[in-house]
Formats: sequence, C-alpha cells, structure tokens
Amino acid sequence: MEKFLQQLQHFLSFELFGTSIAVYFSALGWMALGIFCVWLVNWSVLNRFKRWAQGTATTWDDFLIEIIQRRVVPYLYFLVVALVIKSLPWGAVVEQMVDRVLVVMLTLTLILMATGLIKKIIDDKEIKAIHENQKTAFKGLYPALNTLIWVIGIVFLLDNFGLDISAVVTGLGIGGVAVALAAQAILGDLFSYFAILLDRPFELGDFIIIGDIMGTVEHIGLKTTRIRSLSGEQVIFANHDLTSSRVRNYKRMFQRRVVFRLGIVYETPLEKVEKVPGLIRNAIEQQADVRFDRSHFFQFGAHSLDFEAVYFVLDGDYNHYMDIQQSVNFAIMKLFREEGVVFAYPTQVIYTIPSPSEKV
Repeated sequence: MEKFLQQLQHFLSFELFGTSIAVYFSALGWMALGIFCVWLVNWSVLNRFKRWAQGTATTWDDFLIEIIQRRVVPYLYFLVVALVIKSLPWGAVVEQMVDRVLVVMLTLTLILMATGLIKKIIDDKEIKAIHENQKTAFKGLYPALNTLIWVIGIVFLLDNFGLDISAVVTGLGIGGVAVALAAQAILGDLFSYFAILLDRPFELGDFIIIGDIMGTVEHIGLKTTRIRSLSGEQVIFANHDLTSSRVRNYKRMFQRRVVFRLGIVYETPLEKVEKVPGLIRNAIEQQADVRFDRSHFFQFGAHSLDFEAVYFVLDGDYNHYMDIQQSVNFAIMKLFREEGVVFAYPTQVIYTIPSPSEKV
C-alpha cells in the first residue's frame, strides 16, 4: 500500500507542459463539480418551474424557462469549462483565446435571446397593446430586425477583438448617405410605412376614401398600400401619397349624420303644410338605431315647398344606413298618402293672355 501511494504521488508530481498532473486532476474535479451544479439546477429547479409554468394561463413563463434552458444553460456549461481552462497556467495566448471565445459565446447567446424575444412579442396574442394588424405588419419587419441585431452583435465582436471599427462605421455612414440620396422615394415610402404602422390612420379591412378613390384596405406594405375599390379593381398607392393626403376612414364612423330634403306642391293647404314636419319626424322615429335631430319647412322652392330633415344613424355601416333611409322614405310616402299631401315635381304653368281680337 505504501509503495502504491509512493507511485501515485510520483505520478501526480509528474509535469506536463510545465504543470503537474495533480493540478490537471484538480481542475477536472472542479470542472466536473461545476458542470454537475449547472445540471442539478437545470434538472431540479428549472424543470420544476417548467412543469409549474405549463399549468398557468400565460405563455410568457413557459417562454422564459425555455429561453433559459436553451440559451443560458449551454452558455453556463461552456463558462465553467472556460474558467477551469483559464485557471491553468497555459500562458497569455491561451487565456486571450479563451476570453475571445467567451465573448463570442456570450454575444451569440444575447443575439439569440433578443431575436427570440422579438419573435415572441410579434407572435404572442396575449399582448393587447399591439394591435393584430400591427403584429401582421411587424412580421414583415422581422428579417430586418434580425439583420440589425446581428450587425450590432458583429460590430460588438469586432470592437472586442481590437479591430478599429471607426473607419468601417464612417464608410457605412458615407455609403448610407449615398444610398439615401439615390433612393429618396423608397425611403420616403418606408418612413411613411412606419407612420401608418405606428399612428394607425387606417388598418387592414378599413373602408377609406382618398380623393375620388374609395375602397377597402387589403395590404399595407413597405412601399405600397393596396385598396380594393368598389368596382372591383385593386388600386395601389405609394405610402407617402397616403400620409400626405386627406384620408376619410369610414370604418371608424360610429354614427352617420343624414340630411335630406323633399318638396310638396304649392297647392297644399296651410293646415296640411304645418303637419309635414311632424309627419317626417314620425317617419324617422319609427326606425331603430336612429336619433332624430330636426325637421323644418326649409324654403319656398322654384316649384315646391321644401322641407329639410336631419337625423343620426347610430351605426357607421353604409348598408345599414341605406336600409334605414329606405324605410324612412316608405314611411313618409305612406303618411303623406294618408294625409293627402302630394309630392312636388318640376312643373311649369303657362298663362296665356288673350289677344284684343279674342277679347272682342
């Protein structure tokens, strides 16, 4: 036994690359202990939280546990190995290499966590602050956001590796100015897209009017917005045309003010003329989803006694408004017929004066 211990001591005192075998075994022991601790935390704590999160209504706790297990835990394993390697007297070159690999792994971990978080925010239906149409639009920006995050990560790595990135950034700035000057229209449409996306003057499915074009919004893209007109064709607008125009959004009309006029013949007796405003009011108030405003004898027209009525339809739907107006017209015709009131239409009365010979 004593001889075995002497041989073991002699073996452990043997140096490899200037370091005794005992130091290597000690480092392996610490490495195994660190890896075991990370595994134990992952197996006992994180898996328990994972089972608990699966029973909750929200999906954000599941996402948090998943991103820790998929991104943070592998980095911790690598961190344990790297710290043990750095504890050994390999020299400055090895330590510098380990530090750079650690920076690369940390950067990759943060990039993957950031891109995963953005994707979760865009796809998650539990976030009420972001409208569904905005999420759909943001999905089109996801590749651009991914690219931006990766570019920032690469620039961060280059800076940590000691490279002078100021010249690169300056070159990119000059190139960006040149590209901006060459693509002013495209960039204008792109900024207008962000204005539409964030300010939400209209959304997918809204019925809007721009100038003499009216239709339903079908697509909001980075450069163009497409509208399906009432006659069936698709009208394509550049985004900057929409943000610089007056857009009338009928989808957000919560009530519709209706003004109409009608005329009756001049031969109508006064007592019946006085009843007409009340008859019109009665016809309007018979309808559902309306609020009566006024009805008046408006003016003496060229060939009729004109009346004007105003009411509100408590709904922005155009077809519903037309149904109500049709019912109002039917009711007015029925009430006028019962009262003997006659609608006017353009007529001319010609008076002839007999000639002197005819008088004789």
